[in-house]
Amino acid sequence: MPEKSTPAAAAAIVEATLRVVTERGLDRVTVREVAAEASVAIGTVQHWFRTKDDLIVAAFTAVVTGIRDRVDAVELGDDVRGDLIGALTQLLPLDDRRRDEARVQIAFAARAAVTPALAELQRGVLGEVRASLTQAFVRAGVADRHRCADAATAVLALVDGLAMHAVSSGELPRSVDQLRVVTLVVDGLLDDP
Repeated sequence: MPEKSTPAAAAAIVEATLRVVTERGLDRVTVREVAAEASVAIGTVQHWFRTKDDLIVAAFTAVVTGIRDRVDAVELGDDVRGDLIGALTQLLPLDDRRRDEARVQIAFAARAAVTPALAELQRGVLGEVRASLTQAFVRAGVADRHRCADAATAVLALVDGLAMHAVSSGELPRSVDQLRVVTLVVDGLLDDP
């Protein structure tokens, strides 16, 4: 394990926090539990994260950053519809890693209802995602700006709902089924009346 004063130690602590959330739930995140998971002293965790809330915010930020990086890595071309579907699939629990991310996101979203720092982060993330999706609908030629914003809200709710169902039911819907549903909704939204 890296020295407690190195950024690598902080990153290892955040990763340990995410493992605790994924495997045991957000309620099990304590400084002691995370220290044991990261194989470091409690003081090392406290060196980087003064409070449990600081630790939870750092872990949520890490998840959000990873997802945002994956969405940003989707190459955009001339097929706006395909680009939009490609970006949305990055938000779906199509594999074990993304299912774990969805589990963590849902746990953090629930905690955001009572934790102002998480609520602020959640608002910012949702706002950024909604703005990007709105721009994608504008690029796709949807004429009305309000319809673009509504379409963005709809597809974001769709992928969030699919993720929540996958995580809460314990059954990961087949990738092909998730993609079919997303394609159906995107195609319906792109049919501008």
